[in-house]
Amino acid sequence: MTATDKFTLYHWEPNANSGKPLMALIEKGVDFESRYIDVSKFEHHTPEYLDINPLGVVPAATHGALKLYESTAIMEYVDAAFPGLPLRPADPEGRWRMRWWMKFFDEYYAPSVSMGAWARGRRREMTDEERAEFEEKLNAIPQKERRAAWAKSTLGLWAPGELEESARKSAYAAALVEKVLSQRPWIAGDDYTLADINAFNLCYFMPMMPDGPVSDAKTPHTMEWLRKIYERPSARQAWSLGRVFTADRLTHLARSAPATA
Repeated sequence: MTATDKFTLYHWEPNANSGKPLMALIEKGVDFESRYIDVSKFEHHTPEYLDINPLGVVPAATHGALKLYESTAIMEYVDAAFPGLPLRPADPEGRWRMRWWMKFFDEYYAPSVSMGAWARGRRREMTDEERAEFEEKLNAIPQKERRAAWAKSTLGLWAPGELEESARKSAYAAALVEKVLSQRPWIAGDDYTLADINAFNLCYFMPMMPDGPVSDAKTPHTMEWLRKIYERPSARQAWSLGRVFTADRLTHLARSAPATA
């Protein structure tokens, strides 16, 4: 593929995993096509979408005839395939550090935070009609592991102590990020990289959690880092592509917003 081949990104609301390649594409100045996939309507399980991403999750992308999925891998592909602002360190140590942090956010921090969010937001009861609809949607999920995870989170099938362990891991991760950002301006070093884009999209909402581990009082360096990214034109442009709730979830990062306790 060449930089002149058409690039299309299939994404939902520009937060979490969908926000990662969106911000990377905009930072690079790539002329791409945005295709909104409404997850609430299960458009990611249609045959047309599954032909692009057989796992049935967002985001996914096509570049010419090439089909791409997995948000972190798409970000790296975008940075390698297109000219513009480099988003990966040039030196091996810096690139290793960037990848280490992306793996940490993808596999440790985000799942821990996500479990707590599901626990706080899930409905406790379903009517028979709602339960039947849930089962139908559950069975449409291609991956067995994702079906199990969704059922567990939706129905609250956590093991004893699992939510408490998730909260502990979230607090540990928040403290580690704060320590790192007290020593350098960006997650992986002196330069803004894919690691910052990755991390921002997975933890921008942390200050909104009542009594959570991220706030102006507890983690001032993390809050400053979040605000710096929020102020980047790429973040504003990416988040303007939301259709439902997303943009409103960033207002707490405005400099004029009340300080978080």
